[in-house]
Amino acid sequence: MKYTKLGNSDLNVSRICLGCMGFGDAATGQHSWTIGEPDTREIIQYALENGINFFDTAIAYQLGSSERFVGKALRDMTKREDVVVATKFLPRTQQQLADGVSGEQAILSSLDQSLQNLGMDYIDLYIYHIWDYNTPIEEVLQTLHKAKQSGKVREIGIANVYAWQLAKANALAEREGWSKFISVQNHYNLIMREDERELFGLCAEDNIALTPYSALASGRLSRLPNETSKRAVEDTYAKGKYDATAEQDSVIINRVAELAEKYGVSMTEISLAWLLTKVDAPIAGATKKSHIDGAVGAVNLTLSAEDLVYLEACYQPHNLVGIMAQNSYKTKDVKQVWSR
Repeated sequence: MKYTKLGNSDLNVSRICLGCMGFGDAATGQHSWTIGEPDTREIIQYALENGINFFDTAIAYQLGSSERFVGKALRDMTKREDVVVATKFLPRTQQQLADGVSGEQAILSSLDQSLQNLGMDYIDLYIYHIWDYNTPIEEVLQTLHKAKQSGKVREIGIANVYAWQLAKANALAEREGWSKFISVQNHYNLIMREDERELFGLCAEDNIALTPYSALASGRLSRLPNETSKRAVEDTYAKGKYDATAEQDSVIINRVAELAEKYGVSMTEISLAWLLTKVDAPIAGATKKSHIDGAVGAVNLTLSAEDLVYLEACYQPHNLVGIMAQNSYKTKDVKQVWSR
């Protein structure tokens, strides 16, 4: 495993972040394909053995059971100071708005609930999951700064954000002397590269870390188009993100398969090796130990310049999908768009 400092912070993280959206109680959460606590523990233990120290979850994942499973496993298996734990908070709900709950109250309540779920005293990276058009960004930033000052949060990040939003937020933070966002978690992979247009330039200029989700396009970049999996069948949200462009994306996926054969490695390793040339620490989900093997193997795989061009050459512009499509206009109802 290799490690890197996360943007303008002292957080030393593995180049692979273990995405924990696949962990949680399938009986009570919004996804039927997630795995239970025994399997979660086995995968986390295997990740730790392979040098992964960066774990990403969210209060939204399976109604908090992902946080609970991850927190207990890490408490049992390693020292707190040896891992970097990221989790996220959501915009205010319609019920909270109706009840007069302030943005500050909503964030701090969510933070305390996440700490309780994790069984931890602090969160290393606390992430603003979705831009909340009902709460001024000044209130969000001031609240997160207070959370850092209290010791409950070490650093703050943001997800599902446009370049203009991030630039505005960090400029306000700098003006007011508040904490800035040190990382961005957006939707980015070989078949969804829209963030290269503006966000990547901003992050390079300001040394903001890139930790994209859907690194393997919900498994599509790890298998041939005619192959399937449990998640591919049951994950209707992922279908909504990728099915409309399946034909054009298949050209790139087939090139991934071609290079995997050339190098004698998995498609996962090719896809992530490409991604590691672009970002700091991609978030790779795992519901099997073999998923860890592919992600870790990618860290030490070097693709030639010609291979990188070959993988990128056939990309065509995509419409924004999922949470980013929801974030493209002001909405007064966040609904359940956070269940990515």
